[in-house]
Amino acid sequence: MKIALKSGERLFINGAVIRAERKTSLELLNDAVFLLESHVLQPEQATTPLKQLYFILQTMIMDPVSAPAAKDMFHLVMASVSGAFSSPEVLEQLGNVEDLAQNDRWFEAMKIVRGLYPIEARLMAADHRARQEDDNSPPLRGREVVHQGPQLAVV
Repeated sequence: MKIALKSGERLFINGAVIRAERKTSLELLNDAVFLLESHVLQPEQATTPLKQLYFILQTMIMDPVSAPAAKDMFHLVMASVSGAFSSPEVLEQLGNVEDLAQNDRWFEAMKIVRGLYPIEARLMAADHRARQEDDNSPPLRGREVVHQGPQLAVV
């Protein structure tokens, strides 16, 4: 496996962080779990269920020592994420992610999760539009809306 790095770019291999001082290429001669800096999600970027799942998977690659604790968190988040989706396509792929993670194939699991981002974005946009349409719906006919403190009551 040949990896090209730009000057200043980082590479995470089996928990070690390698930074290229200048443009260089490396050749990995055996199996190693690695992650390119361009695939690293920062904590503040983990703003959706799938990105949170991705973040946990990348943590297992970047810090193998804490992988057992991250694995426990992965299973908790996976259950929550699976419950957040009803799309059969997403649920099937999440099953694949879980199988891969069970076998410590975190990078392959991350690739699947990353591939689901566009579907998640579409579903979230559709949900947002539906909520906006509900907010803009005409008032209920034949009923009076009464303000009761911070909530509205229909009478």
